[in-house]
Amino acid sequence: MSLKLLGIILIIIGAAMIVYTGFNYVTNDTVVKVGEISIDKQTTHPVQWSPFVGGALLFGGILLLVFTKKQIA
Repeated sequence: MSLKLLGIILIIIGAAMIVYTGFNYVTNDTVVKVGEISIDKQTTHPVQWSPFVGGALLFGGILLLVFTKKQIA
């Protein structure tokens, strides 16, 4: 993988992490099961990160692109 491609990937991921600061996923747990009847509970689990992490990735990707261009030229 070239450094230029890695820089582009870091920029895309960093920008996405700034815009979307997290997501939620849902799990289903069976609480009670009697015969064919069951009672389920849905639990929401949040996954969140700081927008500063996305900013750091974005900045690192830009730096990688800038220094890669200077080495080639």
